[in-house]
Amino acid sequence: MKVLVTGANGMLGQDLCPVFEDAGAFVIETDADTLDITDKETVDKVLNDIHPDLVVHCAAYTNVDKAEEDLKTARLINSNGTENIAKACGKLGITPVYISTDYVFDGTKNEPYMPDDKPNPLNNYGLTKLEGENAVKKYCEKYYIARTSWLYGHHGKNFVETMLSLADRPEIKVVDDQIGCPTWTVELANGILKLLSKPYGTYHVCGSGFVSWFGFAKEIFERSGLKVNLLPCKTDEFPRPAKRPHYSVMENNSLCRNWQSALQDYLKLRDF
Repeated sequence: MKVLVTGANGMLGQDLCPVFEDAGAFVIETDADTLDITDKETVDKVLNDIHPDLVVHCAAYTNVDKAEEDLKTARLINSNGTENIAKACGKLGITPVYISTDYVFDGTKNEPYMPDDKPNPLNNYGLTKLEGENAVKKYCEKYYIARTSWLYGHHGKNFVETMLSLADRPEIKVVDDQIGCPTWTVELANGILKLLSKPYGTYHVCGSGFVSWFGFAKEIFERSGLKVNLLPCKTDEFPRPAKRPHYSVMENNSLCRNWQSALQDYLKLRDF
């Protein structure tokens, strides 16, 4: 199987590519320098020349807060860029795997979101990712949409590393009223592999179980053997430009392991 990966140099891409290679796929890695997804002609030419069996579309604008003041750029990449990928895939009969987000939901359900629940994003990031989903559905007969959440990995800035970098502070306040599913990039990559044996459609590929950001931080410190003065707080105490859903737990149908087990393995590898 020939697989083209967009955003291969990103946090997810750097873990996903070797996972797919280990599974026997021939992986073509691309990034903004080798495949500008916002340039339709370039996308058409690259996909036509390579003609992969699968495109795993990891490239994205992921700065949630900055998207509130720069919707134009977020939309150019997440919506228009994805539309370019989707159109080319649809035309050439290539199956795309589009990485989406829990932020397509508004967090008011108070029970795990199912893939067919109606999206209602609260912020521009979620809006543009949803527009990307819609483009994939519109232009591709065969596709996978993989919604994930609270992503962390060894190759990028993330919550786990941020917490560990703050461990020596006199106190650390973390919000306790946002609930979600932490997901290690390696777990997401393996979950995407599992998708390929399932019917086409939309799936939730995130850590099993759920926790608040405060609970996540507590688990990080405990499993790292660190004693810190960790205090819970409310979202209102740390106002951010972009609204976050208070409850974005997603039902993942066992596509990924329990989030605590994944975190333990992440921390073990971090020590090497």
